[in-house]
Amino acid sequence: MKCRHCQTDLHDTFIDLGFSPPSNAYLRQEDLMRPETYYPLRVMVCRSCWLVQTQDYAHYDQLFESDYAYFSSTSTTWLKHAADYVEMIAARLALDQNSLVVELAANDGYLLQYVQQRGIPCLGVEPTTSTADAARAKGIPIVEAFFGVKLAQDIAARDGKADLIAANNVLAHVPDINDFLGGMAVLLKDEGSITIEFPHLLNLIGQSQFDTIYHEHFSYLALGSVDRMMRTLGLRVYDVDQIPTHGGSLRVYACHDKAAHQPTAALRRVQQQELDFGLETIATYQGFQARAEKIKLDLLQFLLEQKRLGKKVMAYGAAAKGNTLLNYSGVHADLLPLVADAAASKQDKYMPGSHVPIVSPAALLAARPDYVLILPWNLKAEVEAQLAEIRSWGGRFAIAVPHMQVW
Repeated sequence: MKCRHCQTDLHDTFIDLGFSPPSNAYLRQEDLMRPETYYPLRVMVCRSCWLVQTQDYAHYDQLFESDYAYFSSTSTTWLKHAADYVEMIAARLALDQNSLVVELAANDGYLLQYVQQRGIPCLGVEPTTSTADAARAKGIPIVEAFFGVKLAQDIAARDGKADLIAANNVLAHVPDINDFLGGMAVLLKDEGSITIEFPHLLNLIGQSQFDTIYHEHFSYLALGSVDRMMRTLGLRVYDVDQIPTHGGSLRVYACHDKAAHQPTAALRRVQQQELDFGLETIATYQGFQARAEKIKLDLLQFLLEQKRLGKKVMAYGAAAKGNTLLNYSGVHADLLPLVADAAASKQDKYMPGSHVPIVSPAALLAARPDYVLILPWNLKAEVEAQLAEIRSWGGRFAIAVPHMQVW
């Protein structure tokens, strides 16, 4: 395999998670009687540009289907994050009715609704029909297609270039990362800004967040690798925020290489943090496999122990990271009889691979579990508040990542 960005031959394995189905390929009852497609889930490191990336097996059309079940608006925490971002960026860039904001991977309009409320013209790009329809229902204009240079040229010709291009948690999902970033360069005004949010590779390694690895995430990103890729396409990063979302993320601010935006002290600080951590040293990526195996064994020990004691362990959050954890650990419905999720689009379906049934939060509470295993550990405070009722019968919460905790 060659690096998706620089075409260097890849030889170094970061982690091998065996075989699993696509993490968002939720199953219906009738699907349980059919064969299920599994793909190897192996992640490589490029020693040239330091892009960390999945080994190629599945085509993106097999991963992002028209009934894609992830709707961003399901999480109140994420909605607040989006609203706060819009308030901040509108003031910082002086966006008004004469501006154009384009969001890539606009999902169900969770963010652009706040742009629209301010009277700022906006456009969303979203390739999955289910979420695109939800955004249109909010009155948000959507281009239903995968983004790249050709689509950027079409949008720029029809709607003009963008003052702001926002891309939250999408760059990792892009199979052709050069085409995606190149499209940004085409669509951005000369003095416009790009903001990209992504889980920080430094935190993934430092906090053993191997469950954030799945087929739909083609790349695992750091400031250094993103800036390096951008510079080959006439863009550059000029500022960065460290934010708490998804277990620790970066929000990078980028512009055209010749734009007036000046590099900030925050940019230099995070660049140095990454170098000090060793993100451009191959030794940093070795030994991660053993840490994932310990988390797997600790989770299995907990579930088996509770099973022997006759205790009921149920899960919350039918998230992609939960599917990675369950499939890598070999957990099925015999150890985890159900998982609850607030998204109606996932309820009455089954987790891919593990076939754990997905129910409503009310159904989980009605089952009175002794333990609730929170799979999206990054939302544990939100979930604990939503399910506080379990304390009334002595129920407790647990997470498996970054290590097994029960409280």
